[in-house]
Amino acid sequence: MDKSMLGDLDSLPEADKQRMSTMIDQLQIRDSLRMYNSLVERCFTDCVDTFKHKSLTKQEETCIRRCAEKFLKHSMRVGLRFAELNQGAATQD
Repeated sequence: MDKSMLGDLDSLPEADKQRMSTMIDQLQIRDSLRMYNSLVERCFTDCVDTFKHKSLTKQEETCIRRCAEKFLKHSMRVGLRFAELNQGAATQD
C-alpha cells in the first residue's frame, strides 16, 4: 500500500491507522482479483471458440494475447486518468 494515502490519518491513534492500512490493502487485493477475473472471462469468451483440443490453437493464443494487452493498456490508461483527476482535485483544496 502507498503509505502517502494515510497522510490525512495522522490524527488517528496508531491502532486505527493500522486497521485502516489493513483495510486499504484488502481493498487493493480485491480490486486486483476483480480485474484479473474480468480479464480472464472477457478474453476467454471472446477468443476461445471450441474445445476440440486440450491446448489453445495458434489463432486463440494470438487473440488472447491481443485481448489481454488491450485490456491491460485500457486499465492502465483509466488508472492514470483517475490519478490525474485525483491530483487535480487535491490541488484545488
